[in-house]
Amino acid sequence: MTLRSSPTAYGRVAVALHWSTALLVLVALGSGFAADSLAADAAPALRAHVAAGGMAGLLTLLRVVWWWAADTRPAAAGTGSTARMARVAHALLIVVPLGMAASGVGLMLLSGAGAQLFLGAAGPLPDFDALQPRAAHGLGAIVLLGLLALHVAAALYHQLVLRDRLLARMGFGRRA
Repeated sequence: MTLRSSPTAYGRVAVALHWSTALLVLVALGSGFAADSLAADAAPALRAHVAAGGMAGLLTLLRVVWWWAADTRPAAAGTGSTARMARVAHALLIVVPLGMAASGVGLMLLSGAGAQLFLGAAGPLPDFDALQPRAAHGLGAIVLLGLLALHVAAALYHQLVLRDRLLARMGFGRRA
């Protein structure tokens, strides 16, 4: 596997960005839902959420720059409407996390919670639900969960039903 992608497989940089971002998004979603459900002490979960979400946003931006400036994507798996659906889903898997990062930054700036979470400032955490970006952030989390479920289901369908070794393009298994 080379650093850059080929017409049939993703390169090392794209694979590393994909799986690193995927892990950070899962941590951000899990810690975000945990922080939302913890009434008493949400600060530790919220710290993890902000850190993982911020890093996922930065890696997503880096991924966009990588595709734009240094790499090309392999050809789409499938043809016709299947390829169009895959392109739309992949575009949403870039746009939605960037929107989540933007609304998260907005929440931190409007609430002033960054000082409490990371600098030890005293006082209770603010009521995030009272801030305008919170609704978009919550909706984005639900949309992102749905997109991730569809993405994983499509990858498993390709791997287990079609047996076209699609996951090998992303670093799992031998390529055809």
